[in-house]
Amino acid sequence: MVDWQVTATTIYCDAVDDDVTIMVYKDWSTRCTGYKKYVESLNEETAKMLKRKAKRLGRNLGCEGPLDYRVTGYRDILVGHDKAIPT
Repeated sequence: MVDWQVTATTIYCDAVDDDVTIMVYKDWSTRCTGYKKYVESLNEETAKMLKRKAKRLGRNLGCEGPLDYRVTGYRDILVGHDKAIPT
């Protein structure tokens, strides 16, 4: 069992060409600030900015959601560390 409430890391997410913060909670649930910004709270201004970035980069951009490998990978690393520590 973990003895922390939440841990977080900030990464560059190439799916949205932006830095995002991934949070993992004590119950192993996750949250990503990129999902909140690019999906849950997407507004016209953010959508236009994402479209401009995509055009500049020459590829489609879009948040891959809460099951994105970047989010689950960070959580899985923490789960592995938790199992490696004797209680």
